[in-house]
Amino acid sequence: MKILVVGAGATGGYFGAMLARAGQDVTFLVRPHRATVLRERGLRVTGRDEEWRLEPRLVTADALATPYDLVLLSVKSTALEQAIEDIAPAVGPHTAIVPLLNGLAHIDALNARFGTAPVLGGVAKVITTLNDEGDILRLAPLAHLTIGEQDGSPSPRVEKIRAVLDEAGIDALVPEDVMASMWHKWVFITTFGAVTSLMRGTVGEVNAVAGGPELGAAVLAEAAAVSAAAGHPVPERELTATLDIVTATGSPMVPSLYRDLTAGRPTEVEHLFGDLVDRARALSVATPLLDLATLHLRVHQRRATSPAA
Repeated sequence: MKILVVGAGATGGYFGAMLARAGQDVTFLVRPHRATVLRERGLRVTGRDEEWRLEPRLVTADALATPYDLVLLSVKSTALEQAIEDIAPAVGPHTAIVPLLNGLAHIDALNARFGTAPVLGGVAKVITTLNDEGDILRLAPLAHLTIGEQDGSPSPRVEKIRAVLDEAGIDALVPEDVMASMWHKWVFITTFGAVTSLMRGTVGEVNAVAGGPELGAAVLAEAAAVSAAAGHPVPERELTATLDIVTATGSPMVPSLYRDLTAGRPTEVEHLFGDLVDRARALSVATPLLDLATLHLRVHQRRATSPAA
């Protein structure tokens, strides 16, 4: 299978590296600066008592010319519009696109550009980050992908992709309704992001003070209500798991959105929060805490993207 991984960051880089190490035909579409780093250091994965390196096959957008069988799209939502244009030469009549972004707005954008036929639903769950050297640091054992047709229909191509992922040691799941899985991940990531970003602290710091645990539960209730109104109620076990994470005593956990926020970098506010509260309004669901988190992040976004920033 000829695979194009769009982005060689913490998520796409990790899954792409696993596929390449397993012998799959993998090419990484990267920006010139990232290409320079990878050519100098190689693609390195470290952490969790492992450390390995490979020489990745790289391509930049100007050199992309032929279709691929599978496109794994793993970019920040702020780079989505450009990435969609960049991958156009790689999308042929038999290409499957698996996006690994959080939220749902990217599905709408991909469908609008390529039609629904090539676009699958996808959810990535992996706890990785890039260190100062640009290497992929694996922080926890969790690492799996969820994929499926948007309409939930059985699909030979999905099963083929799942088999390729499994052979590479990637835990691949094919649920009955991948769009529900995407909604449920969205509930988790916005709850996690709102609690830490509003309070400007780790999960442990938030829950060490009076009112902290109640905040996590209240934000989760809002996000879950939006998902339920959209026709995708979050299973009780997933609600419990999310609540356990966002109310954990002493936890140092923060999402990547929080790291971007505290570093003064732009965030994915519109893709993750703006789109969710817009859908909440359309569904007549009240989300005062998520509205507040969105406003807070928008103020930061304006500051971070202004010419004087």
